[in-house]
Amino acid sequence: MSKNVLVIGASRGIGKELVKQFADKNLETFGFARSLQNASENNIHFIHLDLLSPTIKSDFEKAISGIDHIDYLIHNAGFIAVKPFLELSREDIQNCYQVNVMSVMEITQICIPKMKPGGHIVMISSIGGFQGSSKFPGLAAYSTSKAALVSLTELLAEEFKNSGISINCLCLGAVQTEMMEEAFPGYKAPHQPDEIAAFIVDFTLNHGKYFHGKIIPVSVSNP
Repeated sequence: MSKNVLVIGASRGIGKELVKQFADKNLETFGFARSLQNASENNIHFIHLDLLSPTIKSDFEKAISGIDHIDYLIHNAGFIAVKPFLELSREDIQNCYQVNVMSVMEITQICIPKMKPGGHIVMISSIGGFQGSSKFPGLAAYSTSKAALVSLTELLAEEFKNSGISINCLCLGAVQTEMMEEAFPGYKAPHQPDEIAAFIVDFTLNHGKYFHGKIIPVSVSNP
């Protein structure tokens, strides 16, 4: 039976690379994104999904109705609002938490019943959400929502500790993506999306049996 991997947030940057690299390893790869810039081909399947939709849970459930099992789930999507704290609107905060936390919870609720022992859920957080890391002005909504993802990982790992499903969180440092450029204009990150995607793919496929409920910083610099 072929193995299926779902990548949430697959339109650009790391997510786009994840889809390509998982598919290169002959996994049936499903990439979900609000903006679909690539066509499905061979074992790559792009599926439209708006994480800001109030009906995200039912939308996702319909989208994967034809997928009978899930081996790997990667929560890569992210929403960022870069504003001084006093200028953050309710919409800014809601959007960060909807994409970075709420949608993760609802999608995971749908996926876990389709997963079996040996499955691996990987949350992609940020070093900005890692306790004790350097924090930066203007990222209050983003970094706190990514910190919530860290806590969610630990809670789910405990709740499903007897399921045989591994649940871990990678807190990424600076990667040269559009989101990073928005947060830190002009900053040159030490890593490119394809490099970090290769690390995530290897971690997902080969290290779930060694880690469960772990929060792992993947960073050589701040930011």
